Amino acid sequence: MARIKRKVHLSELQLAIIRVLWKRGEASTAEVVADLGVRRGLAPTTLATLLTRLAKRGVLGQRRDGRTLVYRALVSEPDVQRSMVADLVANVFKGDATELLAHLLREEEVAPGDLAKVRARLKEGDRG
Repeated sequence: MARIKRKVHLSELQLAIIRVLWKRGEASTAEVVADLGVRRGLAPTTLATLLTRLAKRGVLGQRRDGRTLVYRALVSEPDVQRSMVADLVANVFKGDATELLAHLLREEEVAPGDLAKVRARLKEGDRG
């Protein structure tokens, strides 16, 4: 998947749908319904509509296999995370990522092991 330059913001349900596609690689509407519909109490037509809308936005690709539409993600999980976190930082923390980090440390329970993992990732980033 190509690295996206545009912003991609997805609702919680849209994220659930695209996660099915990231996991499967591609899936028909019926397969997405099987993975999500029953757990979420969603009608197949609702999921079909959401898939179609995501395809029109360029987030998903679709192809026909006989009478069946098969979907695949056109955006990667890291690209979606990057875009949505950038929006969060810009809109909630006035563009200051350190404020987001401070908020997480202040408001959430952060285990000592979690801090060690973050430090290790920061060191990896310094080398890359």
